[in-house]
Amino acid sequence: MQKIQVITDSDSSLTPELAARFDIKLVPIMIRFGEESFATNSEIDDKLLFSKIDYANKLPTTDAPTPGAFAAAYNEAFVAGAKEILCICVSARNSLTYENAQQATREFPGRRIKVIDSKFMTIGQGFLAISAAEAIAKGASLDEAGQLVEQQIPRLTSFAALSTLKYVAMSGRVGKLLAGFSSALDIRPLLTMKEGTLQMTERIRTREAALERLVELLENSVKGKAIEKAALYHINNPEDAKYLEGKLREALPLPAEVFTVPFSPGLSVHAGTGLVGAAFLTK
Repeated sequence: MQKIQVITDSDSSLTPELAARFDIKLVPIMIRFGEESFATNSEIDDKLLFSKIDYANKLPTTDAPTPGAFAAAYNEAFVAGAKEILCICVSARNSLTYENAQQATREFPGRRIKVIDSKFMTIGQGFLAISAAEAIAKGASLDEAGQLVEQQIPRLTSFAALSTLKYVAMSGRVGKLLAGFSSALDIRPLLTMKEGTLQMTERIRTREAALERLVELLENSVKGKAIEKAALYHINNPEDAKYLEGKLREALPLPAEVFTVPFSPGLSVHAGTGLVGAAFLTK
C-alpha cells in the first residue's frame, strides 16, 4: 500500500498528541512579538500567549507558514517514505496558508501533492485531516481521500462564545468604548463559521445565557443528522468547555469520543482568552 502523508497547519487546533495518534504532520503558524517569534503549539500555548499580551498590552502579529516551511514539511514526509501528500489548510479567506502550501508544491515536480482549502478553521479543519488519515489507513487513494474531505466540508458546523471584547478591541475590529460597554453588561458575542470566515451572529448577556444559546444553536444546526465527530474548543477555559460538553451530551447523541482542544494561539490572538465553543462533523 502506498504511503500518503496527511499534513495540516496548526490552525486546525490538533494537539501534538492527536496529530501523532492519527499520523498527521503539523506545520506551525508563527506568533511574533517584536523580534521574538514562536511556533504555535511547540513554543507557545494560549496561557503564555495571553500572559505576554497582557504584559505588553499589545497584540502580536501572526504569520502564515511560508512556502519554505511547507516545502520543508513536504521534503521531510518524502524522506520518511511518503509517496504522496494530502495537505489540508485553514480557510484561504483568512490566511495566506493555502496559497503558500500551493506554492511550495512547485519545488517537487513529478510528485503528487494535493492541497485543499478547508474553508474552515480550528478543530473543524482538524476533523477533515483526521477523516483523511483514517480513510488512508483503510486503503483510500490520494484522490479518494481528497474527495472525502471535499464532501465533508459542507457538513461541518461550529459555534462559539467570546468572554470579552478586550482583545478584539486591541485589534481594531471594534472600538474600545464598545468593548468596555460590553464588558460592563457582561455581553458575550456568539460566533460561527460562514463562507470560510468567522462571523459574529448574536450578542447574549451573561455567561449562563450564552452557553445555553450555544447548545440551542448547535442542536438546531444538526437537527435530523447523525454526528460523526464532535469536539469542544476553548481559550484558557477548560471549565466552560467541560460544562458545555455536559449540556450537549444531554441534548444530542454525541459520539463516544469527544475531543477537547485548545483553540490554537494563531487564532486565539484575534478572539481573546475565555472563548468556548464546539464543532461537529455530521454524517
